[in-house]
Amino acid sequence: MTSIDLNADLGEGFGRWRLTDDEGLLSVVTSANVACGFHAGDPATMRRVCELAVARGVTVGAQVSYRDLAGFGRRAMDVPSAELAAEVAYQIGALDVFARAAGTRVAYVKPHGALYHRVVRDETQAAAVVDGVLLVGGALPVLGLPGSRLLELAGRAGLPVVAEAFADRAYTDEGTLVPRGQDGAVVADPDAVVERSVALAVSGAVVARSGARVEVRARSLCVHGDTPGAVELARRVRRRLEASGVRVGAFA
Repeated sequence: MTSIDLNADLGEGFGRWRLTDDEGLLSVVTSANVACGFHAGDPATMRRVCELAVARGVTVGAQVSYRDLAGFGRRAMDVPSAELAAEVAYQIGALDVFARAAGTRVAYVKPHGALYHRVVRDETQAAAVVDGVLLVGGALPVLGLPGSRLLELAGRAGLPVVAEAFADRAYTDEGTLVPRGQDGAVVADPDAVVERSVALAVSGAVVARSGARVEVRARSLCVHGDTPGAVELARRVRRRLEASGVRVGAFA
């Protein structure tokens, strides 16, 4: 049977401000990419999301980013390799404290925002992220875009790699994501998102913005939590996947 993981970015709040419906999404997804305080999130939020995830049987992952609270981690930054590696390890370690207190552990790592896109092609920054994961110890899986430098270097370093796809993001003909600043970068039609989810899980392909069919072989599918109606859309995606014979389950 075909199987796929559903992941979402959670804990993206700070203090009294909350962006995502963590409770609602944790009732649907199988993996939670928890913000670790650099682009969003704070200690209380991290603790709460870990506790909720454990109560619902959802796997906890660390969503690491550039230190950019003001820009939500979406601004391009140039961070020295040693500094970036240390900051990646710092974020994973901080989240793991709360994960362990809730009865689980950080099970994987996923970059966020500008860092996610940077490590698709930038070998130096990708290597720094891998170094940060290795600093933590063990062999944490790394979640990222298929064909990225990040997954290539993580695999070389002996870390498990997990390819990810996005049903609500437009793709280029090269299999990369259309930058958010460009028109049509986000797929707004819920019906289209649901159909693309099934296509990605069953056939491993998606229609690019140009209309070309692009192969995207992924083990995990991201459903964004910061879009209007995110919880209901995630529920529709999961129902349709399961109705299509796809088993929905965590990869870690």
